[in-house]
Amino acid sequence: MARVRFLGPEPVTVPELGGREVHPDEVVEVPDERFEGYVCQTANWEAVEEPKAAEEPAPLVKKTAAKPQKGD
Repeated sequence: MARVRFLGPEPVTVPELGGREVHPDEVVEVPDERFEGYVCQTANWEAVEEPKAAEEPAPLVKKTAAKPQKGD
């Protein structure tokens, strides 16, 4: 989860966070996929910890069957 700081002058209720009341200068965790929706509101929120980059899956390795050896 990403973290943002509330910059507003008074506490606010944030429905997306389960109706939680957030106070000025409080740091809260927000879903990674919603991080941009908070930090784009620069008068209200600032980034504290950005979402972690999703780990890319390891590249697939193509396996080939062993060729029969001559003379076996």
